[in-house]
Amino acid sequence: MVAIAILAVVAVLAWRGLDQIVRGRDKVAAEMEDERIFAQTFDQMRTDVRRAATDDEAGGPALAIAGNTLQVVRAFDVPGAAPRLQIVRYRVAGGRVVRYASPPIGDESALQRMLKDTDVDGWSAVPLMAGVGAIDARLYVPRVGWTTNMPTADDALAQNNEALKVPQLGNAPPPRAVTGLQVSIGATSLRVPVTRIFIVGE
Repeated sequence: MVAIAILAVVAVLAWRGLDQIVRGRDKVAAEMEDERIFAQTFDQMRTDVRRAATDDEAGGPALAIAGNTLQVVRAFDVPGAAPRLQIVRYRVAGGRVVRYASPPIGDESALQRMLKDTDVDGWSAVPLMAGVGAIDARLYVPRVGWTTNMPTADDALAQNNEALKVPQLGNAPPPRAVTGLQVSIGATSLRVPVTRIFIVGE
């Protein structure tokens, strides 16, 4: 009886230890998957921001924030065709980040028309990550700092355009109204949001 009791205690202890190992493995696997999805999302954002169009190509700041939408006007290369532009919008809906990308845009009038339209019907949509509790984006405007106020970026663009009227040496492109993007994503699986900063056009 004593031997049976000892074996029972050993079996219970072994089961508890095995259960903790399995739970720990599952937790580590889930955290690694979250990190992989975060990395993919931020890598895609970095690519879009790096390929952001110049302000004169976009007809305004290439990056914009409005409500739950982060918008980037970026260069889009079509093999065998002239370079074109594309509008990319990141939106959060139902706890999921989705990247919407417009068809290639070949002329300025079409670009301005699509920028004014918030509809994304007919755009390619790629769900990037789920379980998102909140997403925060701020733009860096030189001489102003980090802001979510789009009129601030528009004012900076107007000042840059005004500066172009002054004769300058060389043929340097006009400075960007927005030079940086900060994105913070909070997920239900994280204690604190994950934040990344991207340089526009680089």
